[in-house]
Amino acid sequence: MARQLPYMTLREVFRRFEAASAHPEGELHHSNAYTLLVAVALSAQATDVGVNKATRDLFPIADTPEKMLALGEEGLVQHIKTIGLYRNKAKNVIKMARILVDDYGGEVPNSRAALQGLPGVGRKTANVVLNMWWHFPAQAVDTHIFRVGNRSGICPGKDVVAVERAIEDNIPVDFQLHAHHWLILHGRYVCVARKPKCAACLIRDLCEFEEKNL
Repeated sequence: MARQLPYMTLREVFRRFEAASAHPEGELHHSNAYTLLVAVALSAQATDVGVNKATRDLFPIADTPEKMLALGEEGLVQHIKTIGLYRNKAKNVIKMARILVDDYGGEVPNSRAALQGLPGVGRKTANVVLNMWWHFPAQAVDTHIFRVGNRSGICPGKDVVAVERAIEDNIPVDFQLHAHHWLILHGRYVCVARKPKCAACLIRDLCEFEEKNL
């Protein structure tokens, strides 16, 4: 685990990320808060590309909890069976739809506690929805952010909660809204797991990674 980068270094890290991509966006396709919630829930242990392929035909016919209930679990399975753990995910999505209809008037709640009370929704999924739909500076820590944060010193921590706390406590507030997207995309395309592309990295001179591949 790298040491935590100092404040002014962090400002420069995120200044560079912002200069390269001022408004980074998530790669899961969605049209409203509900389809975003479902897409993120489906993306656990699956790629965004795979989820987008599965939902391309699903969301036009089931973009509300009511429509998802009408489609039913078996109907949903037919759309998502190319995604890992699809049976369990289908059960959770249908249970989630029922709760949203019965308890929330068909609307997706915008509190972390309420979101995490839904089947198949953990802290990471809740944070993604809060950030992407309601523009709350919630930090959804996935494997990419965990790796980048610990390699670089941007947000080191022994587990995802510690990394989330390191982002909230140390990254300047004016960069927090987009911080997790910058870090995810950096981890997905540059600071990759096996052979990080350090020579192409925007922050290679600021990074604490001792095994830089230059």
